[in-house]
Amino acid sequence: MSKVILIKHQSGAMVPSNEDEAEKLKSFKVGQALTCEIKQMRNYKYLQKFMVMIKIGFDSFEPAITEYKGIPVQKNIERFRKDIIIAAGFYDVEAALDGSVKAVAHSISFGKMSEERFNEVYNACCNAILQRVLHNYEREDLDHVVEQLIRF
Repeated sequence: MSKVILIKHQSGAMVPSNEDEAEKLKSFKVGQALTCEIKQMRNYKYLQKFMVMIKIGFDSFEPAITEYKGIPVQKNIERFRKDIIIAAGFYDVEAALDGSVKAVAHSISFGKMSEERFNEVYNACCNAILQRVLHNYEREDLDHVVEQLIRF
């Protein structure tokens, strides 16, 4: 089973943080015992903001290449997120067996990045999206759209 993000409710119960998380739990029966590892997350709302910003950029992104060797090119939000993180300057360089060199995006997982570092990544990724995808936006415009979407 994948990870599930829970938030402690006023009643003391742990509840799914959103509909996607709730969907992951539907397969379990009431009263079924589960084991879990509990980790306190950094600011979850900030991560949500980051993911909304990535989605805005992704929705506006149009690949320059529409076909490769006769196969239609598909957009992929995970690839887009990693490419934006790399474009923002947060990556490692790895050598491949064929001698090529590849940039690998830093992980933004809670366990691997402090709140301060995540703030740097957020701001740099915002700039990368503005430079590479949202050419008609200013930072204030993007911040405003993110804030509007996060309220829903």
